[in-house]
Amino acid sequence: MKTSIVALALAGLLTGANALAAPVADKPVYGVHGFDLTARDLSVKPGDDFFQYANGAWLARTPIPSDKAAISLAALMNDLTEERLRGIMEGAEANVPHRPTTLAGKVGAFYKSFMDEARVEKLGASPLQPGLDEIRSAKSRADLAALMGRANVSFHDPLFQMSIDVDLKDPSRYSVYLTQAGLGLPDRDYYLKPEFAAQKTAYQAHVATVLKLAGWPDPEGAAKRIVDYETKISEASWTKIQQRDLDAIYNPMPATGLAAFAPGFDWAGYLKAAGVGAAATVIVSEKTAFPKLAALFAATDIATLKDWAAYHDADNASPYLSKAFADAWFELHAKTLGGQKEQKVRWKRGVHMVSGGDGLAGDRYDNFGNMSWAVGQLYTAKYFPPQAKAKIEALVQNLKSAYRVRIEHLDWMGPATKAEALKKLDTYSIKVGYPDHSMRDYSRLVILDDDLVGNVLRVAAVDWAYQTTKIGAKVDRGEWVMSPQTIDAYNGNLRDIVFPAAILEPPMFDPNADPAYNYGGVGGVIGHELTHGFDDEGRKIDAFGALRDWWTKSDADTFEARAKKLGAQYSRYEPVPGFHINGDLTMGENIADAGGLTLALDAYHASLGGKPAPVVDGYTGDQRVFLGWAQAWRGKATADAIKQQTASDPHSFRKFRVNGDVVNIDAWYAAFDVKPGDKMYIAPKDRVHIW
Repeated sequence: MKTSIVALALAGLLTGANALAAPVADKPVYGVHGFDLTARDLSVKPGDDFFQYANGAWLARTPIPSDKAAISLAALMNDLTEERLRGIMEGAEANVPHRPTTLAGKVGAFYKSFMDEARVEKLGASPLQPGLDEIRSAKSRADLAALMGRANVSFHDPLFQMSIDVDLKDPSRYSVYLTQAGLGLPDRDYYLKPEFAAQKTAYQAHVATVLKLAGWPDPEGAAKRIVDYETKISEASWTKIQQRDLDAIYNPMPATGLAAFAPGFDWAGYLKAAGVGAAATVIVSEKTAFPKLAALFAATDIATLKDWAAYHDADNASPYLSKAFADAWFELHAKTLGGQKEQKVRWKRGVHMVSGGDGLAGDRYDNFGNMSWAVGQLYTAKYFPPQAKAKIEALVQNLKSAYRVRIEHLDWMGPATKAEALKKLDTYSIKVGYPDHSMRDYSRLVILDDDLVGNVLRVAAVDWAYQTTKIGAKVDRGEWVMSPQTIDAYNGNLRDIVFPAAILEPPMFDPNADPAYNYGGVGGVIGHELTHGFDDEGRKIDAFGALRDWWTKSDADTFEARAKKLGAQYSRYEPVPGFHINGDLTMGENIADAGGLTLALDAYHASLGGKPAPVVDGYTGDQRVFLGWAQAWRGKATADAIKQQTASDPHSFRKFRVNGDVVNIDAWYAAFDVKPGDKMYIAPKDRVHIW
């Protein structure tokens, strides 16, 4: 479908270039947030580089902070959230007892244990010793496999990562999933491609530095052996693109069958140590990689395996150790790989250590040993008003309604597939702000104000205990996997669209802002998450949340042909010289972006109720929706951060989340009078329309 059905009555409002400078009469009054006129680069035509037109002046005047690898709207929102969380934690820290019993007290004591830098320095490498002693005392590969089984409650690293999630083919129950792991660099490409040779060399030097700090023998020789071993792991591993094929990565098998399937690794000991030994079935992801990785483990001398285990133990613990360790971790992971110039000040690291990572380069705290759910309760009690929740829920419903209309009128989809798609859309639950019930029970958690590493490991144990109790339990559709203070959103395995409280803040969402701006910004994000349920992966999940082919062959073929065309378009984009976006890796996010912005425009039209959109600051309603999307993604990053994202992240670099979207939306051409000869112009027959 080339244009929105709900937009047809308003087509006359889509004006050309003259609207860019139209006089403003009776300008509506909104809140302080809306399209930022000062951000524009008026030397650039919208049709030549829309991202630059909308954001160029802002990009020129906004430096990347020395303690970040990127600057963006989310990063600026994160600064506010950091300050709020700091206030919460410092308030909770005041007069906290050594071993608090209240939720706020535990948060405060945890933060205090990180901020007590003098004690952390005094302890030096000593908190590492229990883990290193376990590695030293391992007498066999079976002993090392058992240590890997404890990866979710220790600093040990696994060759095979374990998680517990909704079963893709039986969404009424949870299953144990196993995926490939074992690499210290962001992706297998860093070991195998010549363009990452410098990073690989720096990594080997880093490994030696960390082992030396930990007091491990022969750090230089061990570093070479470790990198050689990980290079072999990378050769056996699946690519990020292969890992996106839901059918290929769903391989259930009896837990007792792992030994025959991938011999050379003590699977029984590994599962027992993880606390899931009673699981009858496991789901293997990278099926052909597992036998190779197990054989590599069996063929590698035990001394090298211990070297590898010791390095990862020390590196994983480094952010919680003395300055020498923390600096070494920063030098590789944030500076060399991300281009971040300076380490964050200690209070910011402390905030994210307790609360969870901020999603920016240089954080290790996202998924391990943090009290994110406790902090979320304290955050939302203070900073998330009920009226914001009500307004965003209404906006979401408008987007769902727009999606229904769009599916009903798709010109390339047959009735049978449409019926299934609409059934699935109706099953989506919308979660806004914070969970309806607590996601963790911290009542028995022991937090001491002078035991940082112990606190981290005890919190990790609480998290993993929660996960293991899900085995055999009924699936909780009210579960959240992203805490309220996270500036992000997601579409989950529970057919849920989740918008944490922290993303529902100005300027991403302002209840009093220009509606067109809100629809272009947070509305586009809502539409993005809805569309994920129907991207190249999500379309394989049915209305009950099960992995099932519910498409007619003709409709599936059409979808795949259009998706392939979109992938080819994105693969031509080059964020930094020599690094092209991988259209297959970013396929799902690109489809979701295109669908999200299209739905946002449809929903904005419907919200007008047949009335003409007001002109604000010389821009029509449609223009402001597109500009709201463009400014929601404004930002820039270091070249190293862009390279890392391009190699390993399923999201396209932000400039192309704007320019790659609008060129396929016919209404954008009408709104900004984009014509042949403009640099971004794509002929109508070559535009990609999926949702």
